[in-house]
Amino acid sequence: MKNSVIISGAVEGVLDEGVLRRLIRDLGAEVRAVYGKNGKPFLLNKLDAYNHAAHYSPWIVIIDLDHDAECAPPFVRSRLPDPAPNMNFRVAVREIEAWLLADRERFARFLSVSLSRVPRNPEALDSPKGTIVELARHSRRREIREGMVPRPGSGLKIGPSYTSLLLEFVKDTERGWRPTIAAQSSDSLNRCIRRLAEVVNA
Repeated sequence: MKNSVIISGAVEGVLDEGVLRRLIRDLGAEVRAVYGKNGKPFLLNKLDAYNHAAHYSPWIVIIDLDHDAECAPPFVRSRLPDPAPNMNFRVAVREIEAWLLADRERFARFLSVSLSRVPRNPEALDSPKGTIVELARHSRRREIREGMVPRPGSGLKIGPSYTSLLLEFVKDTERGWRPTIAAQSSDSLNRCIRRLAEVVNA
């Protein structure tokens, strides 16, 4: 029997970690540990160290695309020009939230909003996070409205339960996020899953 592949990872935040763990487990692999989770500057500062570690074991790093970057390939080359053989450096276009929005049917049901409100091309959005907050304003569920929409005058961009609610959606394998379905509407997610599958099945 083939031993399970063990993969280390690094991400910008807690929501990204949940997405990463879900993707790896869906492919039948195991997560060794997930590092970072302290924002993009911290992640980029540690990228060389993660790349060095990827000379010895499989790694995946997921990062959001810069808002001033036109597309992912030049961004990847500028940030990691010499990736290690076991390094899988993936870019979420433009934010990890786009990958969740890409499962339109399940996401609309989760937020309790009309399917017609959920964008068909989430990777074309300037701010997927802002789109989710705006969708939540129209939710028929009070928990969603109060948890995901920032309180007036708070100066915050998201509500107090934004991340925890989205993590529920990511982790729910029965009624929540379906990565393979979402990948049909998100090229960056599709590429990430394909590359991870290559690592797992090598």
